[in-house]
Amino acid sequence: MEDSENLFEKYYEDVFRFLRGLTLDEHLADELTQETFYRALKSIDTYRGESEWRVWLCSIAKNLYFTYYKKQKRLVPMDDCNEFLPDEKHFTEIIADREMALNLHRLLHDLRDPYKEIFSLRVFGELSFKEIATLFGKSEHWACVTYHRAKEMIISKMRGESL
Repeated sequence: MEDSENLFEKYYEDVFRFLRGLTLDEHLADELTQETFYRALKSIDTYRGESEWRVWLCSIAKNLYFTYYKKQKRLVPMDDCNEFLPDEKHFTEIIADREMALNLHRLLHDLRDPYKEIFSLRVFGELSFKEIATLFGKSEHWACVTYHRAKEMIISKMRGESL
């Protein structure tokens, strides 16, 4: 069993980056990261070792984020997203730009699950397809296909195409 202090030191940055990508708010990401480790330490005896520590921690973080999001009951107004029409190779550049990332999050918000979650875990959480598959109890191929379908849906929405 990993020492709890080492767990925090070793995985804090990974969990923080994952949450910062989901929230687009550094302060909120920091708060949720702290809460993630608090909850993880409280329930460390429930960790079964079926996944990597980072995957387990990101799963806790994801659940905290969704709980927070539901409590906020935020409705994000849709802006005109047709101002950028990316092709696939420029997709990662869009995510790097904060304003375009916000527009991407607005589009992502409208996707249904599991596409929304898979895309977020892959792009913002920087999880591998294997790690995503483990979180969902599915195959690596399923995670890959689901991610690519989500990406295509978002690109179509950015171009103003109907799905």
